[in-house]
Amino acid sequence: METARLVWSRLPHSEDGELDGVGISSSTSNKNSVESLDYEVIENYAYREEQAQRGRLYYGYNVAVKWFFALLIGIGTGLAAVFINISVENFAGWKFELTFNIIQKSYLAGCLVYILINLALVFSSVYIITHFAPAAAGSGIPEIKGYLNGIDVPGILLFRTLIGKIFGSIGSVGGGLALGKEGPLVHTGACIASLLGQGGSTKYHLSSKWLQAFKSDRDRRDLVTCGCAAGVAAAFRAPVGGVLFALEEVTSWWRSQLMWRVFFTSAIVAVVVRAAMGWCKSGNCGHFGAGGFIIWDISGGQEDYSFEELLPMAVIGIIGGLLGALFNQLTIYVTRWRRNYLHKKGNKVKIYEACLISIITSIISFGLPLLRKCTPCPDSAPGSEIECPRAPGNDGNYVNFYCSKDNEYNDLATIFFNTQDDAIRNLFSAKTIHEFSAQSLLTFLVMFYTLAVVTFGSAVPAGQFVPGIMIGSTYGRLVGIFTVNHYKKLNIEEGTYALLGAASFLGGSMRMTVSLCVIMVEITNNLKLLPLIMLVLLISKAVGDAFNEGLYEEQARLRNIPLLESRPKYEMRTMTAREACGNQKVLSLPRVVKVADVVSILRSNKHNGFPVIDHTRSGEPLVIGLMLRSHLLVLLQSKIDFQHSPLPCDPRGGSRAIRPNFSEFAKPVSSKGLSIYDIHLSSDDLEMYIDLAPFLNPSPYVVPEDMSLTKVYNLFRQLGLRHIFVVPRASRVIGVITRKDLLIEEEDEDSSTMELQSTSVRAQRHERRLSIGNPDAERPLLNGLLLQDQNHTTS
Repeated sequence: METARLVWSRLPHSEDGELDGVGISSSTSNKNSVESLDYEVIENYAYREEQAQRGRLYYGYNVAVKWFFALLIGIGTGLAAVFINISVENFAGWKFELTFNIIQKSYLAGCLVYILINLALVFSSVYIITHFAPAAAGSGIPEIKGYLNGIDVPGILLFRTLIGKIFGSIGSVGGGLALGKEGPLVHTGACIASLLGQGGSTKYHLSSKWLQAFKSDRDRRDLVTCGCAAGVAAAFRAPVGGVLFALEEVTSWWRSQLMWRVFFTSAIVAVVVRAAMGWCKSGNCGHFGAGGFIIWDISGGQEDYSFEELLPMAVIGIIGGLLGALFNQLTIYVTRWRRNYLHKKGNKVKIYEACLISIITSIISFGLPLLRKCTPCPDSAPGSEIECPRAPGNDGNYVNFYCSKDNEYNDLATIFFNTQDDAIRNLFSAKTIHEFSAQSLLTFLVMFYTLAVVTFGSAVPAGQFVPGIMIGSTYGRLVGIFTVNHYKKLNIEEGTYALLGAASFLGGSMRMTVSLCVIMVEITNNLKLLPLIMLVLLISKAVGDAFNEGLYEEQARLRNIPLLESRPKYEMRTMTAREACGNQKVLSLPRVVKVADVVSILRSNKHNGFPVIDHTRSGEPLVIGLMLRSHLLVLLQSKIDFQHSPLPCDPRGGSRAIRPNFSEFAKPVSSKGLSIYDIHLSSDDLEMYIDLAPFLNPSPYVVPEDMSLTKVYNLFRQLGLRHIFVVPRASRVIGVITRKDLLIEEEDEDSSTMELQSTSVRAQRHERRLSIGNPDAERPLLNGLLLQDQNHTTS
């Protein structure tokens, strides 16, 4: 294991190459470039020997460890979410309490204090991001989606990224910026899962050997998937929505076994969050109360809806699709301008930018309500729990802010001069007809929409769920006002239309359907609105798709994350695998290769995998497997498999005892490993040879050269591959595998089941095994290596 630690010992540091605000390296250093992940199992001799030595007991132990890790991920993400929410709510509570006490004497002094408190919180957030954890900027969902798609973005799952995400979210959200903490919570859950999967952080001496159970990218991918679902479950208190979010939005591969673990993780998060909220209700958490976590209960709202209301609800879906697509396009322009001009000037400019946005946001949220005339409080219904008016900074509707009379309220301050969670709760509220005027809602919509566009992409942790809900609920309530005035019906609730507007904007911007629908139902606790939410989501997504892609896909493209989407491009239908290879020259290795030749090949290119060629007795070249670059570096560093003879050795021979085991080839998730220039070899070492047969992958995926590129694309994405060999059309068939051949009988099956397999079928299977075991059996020649990248940054 010491050999593996030497090879994979280097962690990427911020000083090695500066990371920009979105977590992608702006340096050309090879250590900080984007690479693909190896999700394919390398079934070499070491792997097969290791599997042969493990019995059913080890398999059961492995499954139990995975479930235990799912439990730890749920507990860790739940506690992180509780800590973030308690901190944000207390900072916001202290801020509003102090500001309200000061404005009793002077509104100008209260405004200055309000601006300074927000500025201090935002400054702490942007300072943490720029000087400690650059990869923690933004929501992190595009990067996590890229990781689960097979792209390793350096720095996104490190311990310092986790710390920066937690404390940066507290500062940015508590500072009143037009962003949310829900997206960063998804990234937080993924970081917790990744750190647990690798046993902790070796850089900060927070690692444990007994946690280091998973050493493959495939197992870590499953853990990160659990972390993403846990993040959504913790952010919205929506465990089912978290599972569906992971399935629909971020993952590219899904298995039924993973579904159970993800569901279990989300359930654990729900239990942890509910237990924490029960403990905080007794006053143990300061300003944090029952409303600290998002759950906008509108179960007492509109009971039924008429057929005439479907038209304005469809209009809400259209508006959501248009505004969502416009939001995506504007954020593309702003992010591109930031990347090309502003953020190139260094961290100081990033700090100045975030502080300037904080000052502008504070002035708007405090100053605009001062320009709005107050409205007399409505007559409260008998038994109503809604009070009018309320003091600024307290939960509830009808905020009394800069009003001359005690029985008046400021509707714009009810939205602006409040936390985002409380503002959404007010917009969703039922039995508050005509609480907000159309002029105030339109003013808030224009200003907050602009602030959300400008804020998104700055060097702070930023989520778009809550800002999207606020934008959508504003124009949804506007449509509700017009609907109430037009139909003159008393049973129409403006809060219902606000909920539909929130769903429509999120659908038009993020293009989620099933998961978003379930999340909206869970956070509002109103199952009766499910058909209406489905209607507006379908319309908004259809309208948005007509203009551009979803927010996360567009942002991933801006971050140069090469995602493989679920559907291949239309042009691939007329292309073949051979055409995709182009005129590239394939770099191959012989089975027994000279050490000097290996060093020369590794120094001359950045390829990750190399086909290994052997020859039959007749001199015909055969492809015997795929050799990974990382495995070659392990062999060069260890030197224990060097041999003087250029002849092949028996992989099952006596030298097996000193051969590295399979675990030594595992790569820690947070490091890139040594380059070829960091390995020192003497002149005698360069004259030695290595037999690659025991270490290569003897069963790489192979496709014929005339296979359509669409079919190759689907195979590549669905299996999570990194390399595919393209070979000429095979000349003969040695067997055909059908469904019947994959149904392996258990030893304890009865005789009636055994009779399903005929004697002739078993005999054919035996003949095929003999044919496969023949070393002189014909194999196709290698023609090209598809998707072996010429550039290391897209490898």
